[in-house]
Amino acid sequence: MQLNSLLYLGILLMAGLLCGRLVKLIKLPNVTGYLIAGLVLGPYVTKVIPLDVVNDFSVISDMALSFIAFTIGCGFKRSYLKKVGMTPIVIAIFESLFAVFAVQGVLLAVGTDPQLAVLLGAIAAATAPAATLMVIKQYGAKGPVTDTLVSVVALDDAVALIAFSVCVAVASVIGGGKFEAKTVYMPVIEIVGALLLGALFGLIFKLPLRFFKKASNRQIITVGLVFACSGIAQLLGWSSLLACMACGMMLCNVSSESDGILSVADSVTPSLFLLFFATSGAALNITIIPEIGLIGIIYVLARVAGKVGGAWVGAVIMKAPKTVRRFLGPALIPQAGVAIGLTLVAQTAAPAYADRIRAVILCATLIYELVGPVITKLTLLGAKEIPEKS
Repeated sequence: MQLNSLLYLGILLMAGLLCGRLVKLIKLPNVTGYLIAGLVLGPYVTKVIPLDVVNDFSVISDMALSFIAFTIGCGFKRSYLKKVGMTPIVIAIFESLFAVFAVQGVLLAVGTDPQLAVLLGAIAAATAPAATLMVIKQYGAKGPVTDTLVSVVALDDAVALIAFSVCVAVASVIGGGKFEAKTVYMPVIEIVGALLLGALFGLIFKLPLRFFKKASNRQIITVGLVFACSGIAQLLGWSSLLACMACGMMLCNVSSESDGILSVADSVTPSLFLLFFATSGAALNITIIPEIGLIGIIYVLARVAGKVGGAWVGAVIMKAPKTVRRFLGPALIPQAGVAIGLTLVAQTAAPAYADRIRAVILCATLIYELVGPVITKLTLLGAKEIPEKS
């Protein structure tokens, strides 16, 4: 008997809460517990929650990611940007490109078809900010590694989209297609458009705050404008993550009340974030693991090496603190939504490899999402940026 959606959501919330507490006993992040809860209850393990129901929960991911991006943007005050300077930008460029070239280089070295190697390498640049931010929040991490990490994962999407567009154009030519300049410049237009849209919403955000002072009203304003910003970006085919990030960034620089709005947002998100990770866990298809093969193993390991190596090189070039050089790279491992979205574009560029690309990325996502939060916690512990009381 199939239950209704509200009952499934209730089951996920309670199971996620329980697993979050259980993994805490063995000193793992709550995020890992949420993912495991969804995985166990999902259609690929116990089948308590059917696949069609999991697919219907995609709006939860959109809502949660919108707030995650908005929260990141609210941290980009002018004072903070002056303090960190160009360091996060340079590191984001190096860690993204090193991941791309590492995956492509190793795959080509073992004889993989060039078109497939180029496309898989293109997707390797993307990093998922959600799990990283949740670990930072849970443990109250503070310090140069944490500050740089938040900035880098925020910038990563923009760098990844540009790198991906170039690689898709190259893969198309390799496959016998015609090079089209719009393949390269359209993502740039989409990024600029998303940032401008978000900045506009950040300015609009300030207006109703003059007339509505109660926390309950401000909660409605925050939810409404963040969702509207994300929704319009999606309608236009732009990055909703970048748009919501730009909204938060503009708000925190034009309004002295942004800290209060951030507190209001934090009061909305705990259940939403739990559901996001639990439904993400339910969508992880562990049955595809046998299909990953040598190519998948190379992708998983080479991407990690590229992220770690690129972050170190970027940090050295910018003379970042030693802790940043040593510990930043491993915290960039998580990969999820953006990478899965890029597979859809990659599949159209090389239809013959569509199934293999999807299998590799989905399996890699499973590994990165389960292992990533734990590594992020260990990294921040190693950098001594998690307070002892946490």
